[in-house]
Amino acid sequence: MFGYYLDLALRSLKRNKVLTALMVLAIAVGIGTSMTTLTVMHLLSGDPIPARSSMLFYPQVDPDTSRAEHREPGDMMDYHSAVDLWRAQRADRQALLAQSDVRLRVPDLNLPVLITHSLSTTTDFFPMFDVPFQYGGPWQPSDDENRARVVVISAHLNDKLFGGANSVGRTLRLRDTDVRIVGVLKPWRPSPQFYAVAGGRFAHGNTADFYAKPEDLYLPFFSGMEINAGSFGVFNCWIVPEDYGKLENAPCIWITMWVELRDPAKVDAYARFLADYAAQQKTLGRFTHADNTRLRNLMQWLEYNQVVPSDVRLQTWLSFAFLAICLFNTVGLLLAKFLRRSGEIGVRRALGATRGAVFAQCLVEAGMIGLLGGIGGWLFTLLGLWLVRQQPAAYADLAHLDIAMFLITFVLAIFSSLLAAALPALRASRIPLGLQLKTL
Repeated sequence: MFGYYLDLALRSLKRNKVLTALMVLAIAVGIGTSMTTLTVMHLLSGDPIPARSSMLFYPQVDPDTSRAEHREPGDMMDYHSAVDLWRAQRADRQALLAQSDVRLRVPDLNLPVLITHSLSTTTDFFPMFDVPFQYGGPWQPSDDENRARVVVISAHLNDKLFGGANSVGRTLRLRDTDVRIVGVLKPWRPSPQFYAVAGGRFAHGNTADFYAKPEDLYLPFFSGMEINAGSFGVFNCWIVPEDYGKLENAPCIWITMWVELRDPAKVDAYARFLADYAAQQKTLGRFTHADNTRLRNLMQWLEYNQVVPSDVRLQTWLSFAFLAICLFNTVGLLLAKFLRRSGEIGVRRALGATRGAVFAQCLVEAGMIGLLGGIGGWLFTLLGLWLVRQQPAAYADLAHLDIAMFLITFVLAIFSSLLAAALPALRASRIPLGLQLKTL
């Protein structure tokens, strides 16, 4: 029976080519617009590291003694709190992070000086976040405390400086310090740059920055403290420090920390440890709000910081409103198309076709229109994503259609066409039989 309905639908579509083209175009444009923004939203709001996100946690304490009110702790930590928690080794893995820009040159190459982004971190950073290596590997755990002059570089920087060759063992000069390359990453682009998310609501004000490309240089944390002294990224102080070049002892938050906890019992134990540490620091006079601690997992932290740019959310809602307008137009066109065939429907009813059979035939025809609209919508989506990639936004290069969104394009197109056809098909199946026969 479905084959018969399909044959009737193809004949009907060929008979009214202009009307068919208008309906297909309306659905295609609506689907293309909505799927372009939905794909961008999907890429920006997805889990950046699905295999490990449930084990990664962002601890927070509140060292700010200048405020009397109780509110969310700062998004970052002061130096002493971060180092104390890291040295306690209460998690399966833990990583300290501090971002900065640094002047770079290669002593044995005649290249201009570069200013590039660096991340001072600890060696657990790489296995915690599944960072892939092309050459070499991370530095040894002892290199963290020993302040070794070693560095891991990105694939992008390796291509730029060494043409993609194995550069392990080569020397870079960062400011006035020589460091030895111990590892080169494979191309790696987490979306968002989740480990650097801090201040999405308060400090940065521009969540699009969370989709920037990762750093080119990765240094042992304490080595980076010495090389980049006084030149770190975002920091917030509740008292003006005496020396911005010595933030270690300043009343400022500027370091982030991540921990890996592999089961719920360890999560509970670490939360208690965090609370106990804050209480201890209150007795020492460093903290005022000892009970103001947090331990969010990765996805909770991203949701709290509202990492999806607000303009992307707005564009998504507007595009689906536009799709609804296209569907309303399609409803009118389908109603005109089906009611114009009252005589044909009357003959089928007189020959024994039920109302359900007429309704089903109309839906099959609408499904064919939806499939054609889906093909057009897919092409419009590819065009829309290409236009997004031409924009200066930090996330623009991420805008590509994956398999899941490709399938959703056609599912949404067919579902939308069936939804739009429901009322016209019902009207067509319920016109009185006698009135239909009079039109013959």
